[in-house]
Amino acid sequence: MPDIEVRGLTRLYGSHRVVDEVGFTAPTGLVTGFLGPNGAGKTTTLRMVLGLVKPTAGTALVGGRPYQELPHPRRVVGAMLEATGFHPGRSGRDHLRILATAGGVDRKRVDEVLGMVELADDAGRRVGGYSLGMRQRLGLAAALLGDPRVLILDEPANGLDPAGMAWLRGLLRSLAAEGRCVLVSSHVLSEMAQTADHFVIISRGRTRYDGTLAGLGDPCVSVRTPDPAALRDALVAAGHEVSAGGADGLEVRGTSPGEIGRVAAGAGIALSGLTEAGTSLEEAFLRLTEDRVPVPALP
Repeated sequence: MPDIEVRGLTRLYGSHRVVDEVGFTAPTGLVTGFLGPNGAGKTTTLRMVLGLVKPTAGTALVGGRPYQELPHPRRVVGAMLEATGFHPGRSGRDHLRILATAGGVDRKRVDEVLGMVELADDAGRRVGGYSLGMRQRLGLAAALLGDPRVLILDEPANGLDPAGMAWLRGLLRSLAAEGRCVLVSSHVLSEMAQTADHFVIISRGRTRYDGTLAGLGDPCVSVRTPDPAALRDALVAAGHEVSAGGADGLEVRGTSPGEIGRVAAGAGIALSGLTEAGTSLEEAFLRLTEDRVPVPALP
């Protein structure tokens, strides 16, 4: 059973459908990337999963139950929706201690999670002096306090520099490898392509895709040759989809490097390079969301 299962989730504000029958799963042991254009309904969907917004229709289940029915929700689900809500005069450590007390979590866990997010050296500083990236790390530490099996994170990479993003990628993948369900909303497609195992794409409040990267489209193989025109003819004759890939290169979809090598050898054409590029998340994302329209402001 997936740890998060959304079925027909809908939210109306007046006559405007912010979320329109969204459905997807976020499996245990994987990082699920939750993607969509601005205004697609991602944050509203996450807030409904967490019981912060009441759905107009549909259900959102965590471990087979609505969030409100979980016996110890903070120990089951850790969430970070935005890096706000911190008292600026309070230290990072004290912020987490208060949350631990309120959630019935042993205060020894505070220093553990500070270490996990690499904030231990700054834990005694006032949060008002933290950078955005440091507040993101503190929010992530708060989500990890209860040692939850499910993590729901909205744009956790905001404010992180490239080194910080690489660190976050490793942390999220290690948490999933421990058997947790990690659902991450992000607009950084290049980072999600390296981080997530499973993808959910929504646009205009509707689910456009729910599956693996491989399922988003045929893989692409880049090939270079001193005679691209001859290779193109040979590949087209063999029934392959071919497009230009630079002065001496071609891009071939829906086949393998081995098959291209076989066709080239059969035609007596030398190859100087052969690379399997895989499916482009950005290309698939743009294709699935190209019909999006501006979302009107909520009243």
